[in-house]
Amino acid sequence: MNNALALALHGGPRAVTAHAPTHHRWGAEERERLSAMVDQRSLFYWQGPQTAALLEEFRQLYALRWCMPCSSGTASLHIAVAALRLPPGSEVITSPVTDMGSVIGILYQQCVPVFADIDPGTYNLDPAAIRRAITPKTRAIMVVHLAGNPSDMEAIMAIAREHDLLVIEDCAQSWGAQFRGTPVGLFGHLACYSLNEFKHISCGDGGIVGTNDERFGPTLTKWGDKHYDRVSGGRNPETLSPNYRISEPQAAVAAAQMRKLPAIISTHIRLGRRLLDRIATLGVSGLLPPTIDPRDTHSFWFCLFRLRQGALRCSRDEFVAALKAEGVACTAGYIPRPVYGYPLFQNHDFFAGHWPLREAGLTSMDYRTVRCPNAEAMLAEGISVAISPALTDEIIDQTADAFAKVARHFAL
Repeated sequence: MNNALALALHGGPRAVTAHAPTHHRWGAEERERLSAMVDQRSLFYWQGPQTAALLEEFRQLYALRWCMPCSSGTASLHIAVAALRLPPGSEVITSPVTDMGSVIGILYQQCVPVFADIDPGTYNLDPAAIRRAITPKTRAIMVVHLAGNPSDMEAIMAIAREHDLLVIEDCAQSWGAQFRGTPVGLFGHLACYSLNEFKHISCGDGGIVGTNDERFGPTLTKWGDKHYDRVSGGRNPETLSPNYRISEPQAAVAAAQMRKLPAIISTHIRLGRRLLDRIATLGVSGLLPPTIDPRDTHSFWFCLFRLRQGALRCSRDEFVAALKAEGVACTAGYIPRPVYGYPLFQNHDFFAGHWPLREAGLTSMDYRTVRCPNAEAMLAEGISVAISPALTDEIIDQTADAFAKVARHFAL
């Protein structure tokens, strides 16, 4: 074999030779807000100037009347579920391909996560699978816009209206994503966002939950603040709520990041589209790109591919090992298994080895019997490629070249 064509894994030259320039996510804007924050008399979030600035910047992008900035994306989702005030044993349909943060709040509110299968191309909830998962106990749907690819909100909201269900949008990975020209988060009854270290924008950890629904909006701050009423004052909680408050230092960084969001998202989108276009131009065989509706905007938190079964003489893990040797920043799959396959679900170990709902007869759910074939296949065949403003066009092009090189090597 010509050594120039040999895999780097076998001693050939690497396909990705370009080096990413130094990229620092925080700078003068964050420093300015943090300096102002240090001069404040209080770092408490309520009526704090940094938190107020964060909400002002957020609403410039997401027109949500009521918002609660909080300590994490997981916290935002828990607040959203709590705000629905669902009775114990209520079922919430969600995706099996997501972060644990999507289901923690469901479980803590004594509700039952019901995992519906995904569309094999978009990796988001399949509306047909949602319909199949509905039972008399179903009360809500938690939509996850995976990796920045918008879910089919038209179909999902139609199902919700038909069955009188509430919808929470998990937008943790989808800053800047749009469904039919409208930002995700503006379709459901509540929307949740993450400011975790590894998202499009970050303040280390933080989140925002918002709504335009007057049934839930006025209570959002209570559900994230021990159910204290900060508007009228006083500590006289009516029900149980956790403390998920954000702090002024977090809000200061997040407010500055929010102003940068359009530029950051623009870069993610340009790089993600460039990667897909170049891979398509190279005619890489055996590789399936994500399905993206041309009417929508995928904001590419990362780019998730699948290997076409039977098209290559290698396993997914062998393909990824070869890509890494070529210098591609990628990982096998996304999460190791569907969420229902995690030990705590297989053992129903949610509260000190117990699941009170099941033991009280309020649910017969047995996660050991749950199967979502599309989700399982995608995680077994998937390849995640990092997309970030730290990358250059040259790195993206060389990444596509690496895919083509490895695919040629393993072609049947």
